[in-house]
Amino acid sequence: MKSLAIVLMMLIALIQFPLWTGKGGWLQVHTIEQDIIQTQEENLKLQNRNMIFHAEINDLKQGTDAIEERARNDIGMIKKNEIFFQIVETNPTSTIPSAGFARANQTR
Repeated sequence: MKSLAIVLMMLIALIQFPLWTGKGGWLQVHTIEQDIIQTQEENLKLQNRNMIFHAEINDLKQGTDAIEERARNDIGMIKKNEIFFQIVETNPTSTIPSAGFARANQTR
């Protein structure tokens, strides 16, 4: 009877081995589920980024305010009759000065 129990236990272990480690086994399913969760999180981040890009594209298509803002920030353009002030602040922990920008409209 003891040998029958040992043989049955070995058969059960032999049958369950592919369930745990084989193709489509619990370990592989768990790994794939983790990959799916990670991919879904990445897709959500990319969707949010795309929504921001679409909003910016619509702003650029519909009005000149967004274009003017981009020109000011990206390439430092100023309007006619506008005075440009550059404020240079020295950082006490660094020898490299950091630059801040300010603009004021000139009224005449």
